[in-house]
Amino acid sequence: MLRRLLTTYLRPFRMEIIAVVVLQALSSVAGLLLPTINADIIDRGVARGDQGYIWRMGGIMMAITFVQVVLSVAAVLYGSRVAMGFGRDARRAIFGKVNEFSSREVNQFGAPSLITRITNDVQQVQMLVLMTCTLLLGAPFTAVGGMVLAAHQDVDLSWIVMVSVPVVVVLLFFIVSRMVPTFRVMQTKIDRLNEIMREQLSGIRVVRAFVREPQELARFREGSLEVTERALIGGRLMSLMFPTVTFIVNVSSFAVVWFGANRIADGTMQAGALVAFLTYLVQILMAVMMSTFMGALYPRASVSADRIQEVLDTESSVVAPARPVVPTAATTSLEFRGVGFSYPAAEQPVLHDVSVAVRAGETLAIIGSTGSGKTTMVNLVPRLFDATSGSVLVDGVDVREIDPEVLWRRIGLVPQKPYLFSGTVASNLRFGRDDATEDEMWEVLRIAQAEDFVRAMPGGLDATIAQGGTNVSGGQRQRLSIARALIKRPDIYVFDDSFSALDVMTDSRLRAALVPYTAHAVTMVVAQRVSTIRHAQQILVLEDGRVVGHGTHDQLLANCETYEEIVSSQGSMNGLEGVGAGE
Repeated sequence: MLRRLLTTYLRPFRMEIIAVVVLQALSSVAGLLLPTINADIIDRGVARGDQGYIWRMGGIMMAITFVQVVLSVAAVLYGSRVAMGFGRDARRAIFGKVNEFSSREVNQFGAPSLITRITNDVQQVQMLVLMTCTLLLGAPFTAVGGMVLAAHQDVDLSWIVMVSVPVVVVLLFFIVSRMVPTFRVMQTKIDRLNEIMREQLSGIRVVRAFVREPQELARFREGSLEVTERALIGGRLMSLMFPTVTFIVNVSSFAVVWFGANRIADGTMQAGALVAFLTYLVQILMAVMMSTFMGALYPRASVSADRIQEVLDTESSVVAPARPVVPTAATTSLEFRGVGFSYPAAEQPVLHDVSVAVRAGETLAIIGSTGSGKTTMVNLVPRLFDATSGSVLVDGVDVREIDPEVLWRRIGLVPQKPYLFSGTVASNLRFGRDDATEDEMWEVLRIAQAEDFVRAMPGGLDATIAQGGTNVSGGQRQRLSIARALIKRPDIYVFDDSFSALDVMTDSRLRAALVPYTAHAVTMVVAQRVSTIRHAQQILVLEDGRVVGHGTHDQLLANCETYEEIVSSQGSMNGLEGVGAGE
């Protein structure tokens, strides 16, 4: 997976990668020339007392060192561009893919895991790319070149290099092979820790209201300890790597000095050659040490790449049609034809054979007990899910045959849990339509019964809205969400229990203002209060996912026991006593 991910997202940076390879190769060559020149200075300059030779060769070494520094800086610059570009493109791809997911895929991964994958996991692979460009690419040139030049200094001592390098490789492979599963479990534990943190932050009021701080602290401590435990295991394995390499370097250096000293005593080797050989040995093993550092990064990056690719390879259950159909009906209509829906692995369907049709200018209201399938039915219209049986039709065309972008532009959805984005009142309203004017925004705010409190806010339309709309009340969030849908002027309005936080008077005024504004469109309303929906042209009563009543308010009072029970339970609260056919 790691190779596949890197191949895909590093392809646009081919020229930069080639530049990094060339620069690292030249830098390594420059570094390999220095020990040989140093040997010549010792054998020809120091041994003979030729200061002129020492100064000349010293100047050459300084020039080569300067060139090596320039090449290394350039290599790091290009390598950083490659790594940052990879991270940018990978995050963009994951974000785009998640935006294509239906609610089913989002629930399958979970928001905490998706956040970890687009941030922490991408960062792990990005770090691998950066370290590869800045450290690893130069290591093979240094290792191979060092072996050749070391053998050139003294062939008989080369056996030390031939023994020490394989020993280092075998030991490091043994350590790295045990790090991969550790980091795989660690990433899963990080997902769980993120999930706990999100729950505690989102539900902080509930936690405090029920005095659950100690329990939540204990739960967070447990999750944190699990991450810590895995991190310590990985850290202990990683901590073995550098001491192992250092030990081999020291033992090898001791062997070179021991056997080299005997060769110098025999007159078969010069002191400068011994110093150069020892330097090359250290350079070779340091190149292996650099690869060791990459070995420490590789296991975690490999696990992260698997998790990233899992998201990218997941296909949405809601897919665009190969040959989309464009609805051409003169008037808008919405129809549920024998619709059924089941969640994956669920024992029972959520919806059973639901059939109802509504035309432009009409309101379809849906009411029922909690868990009766109201929100699920609403989610089928914009294709947040696809029906598992039957079909949902807009203007006589199955929504699965309409291009999703076209379908979404025709729907104005106010979800059950209204959400506002950080910014201003105006920026939130312009989510509905980018080119909305101030007059249009004030108009929809007036219809949504939000004009008064928006004018009272500092800045009016430019008043600040915090993330999630936490600086306004629940009722104000609902009204701003309704205004955002209204300004879009869609063909189909979907209000999913969007009036629940409003008092009865505000609810009544808002519904009265909506009538002329939405006269051109189909309106679909999910509500808990009978007073919200009793004037709808069609009311659908759901119970356990089945239609148990369908008709007007008066018709349902006469022939639907479930609806009559709902009305009776809310009568004293909503002023519905005695409501009947003669209303």
